[in-house]
Amino acid sequence: MAIRKKTAKAPEGPAFIRVKLVRSLIGYPAKQRLVARGLGLRKLNSEVVRPNTPEIRGMVQKIIHVLNVDAVEGK
Repeated sequence: MAIRKKTAKAPEGPAFIRVKLVRSLIGYPAKQRLVARGLGLRKLNSEVVRPNTPEIRGMVQKIIHVLNVDAVEGK
């Protein structure tokens, strides 16, 4: 019986995503504010470029209602 090696799949889609905070987090749960802080978003209209990884996409999905997300090919 042959042992198969796990091969890493290349991420589909763009290499990076640009995330912009477009709505205030006042009135939202503290966990959502912490997710925004974890992404590096501090003030309204602040933008960050993050790698397109499952972890980052999961954080974005938690607070998608206050963000604008765009694809970026290179950093």
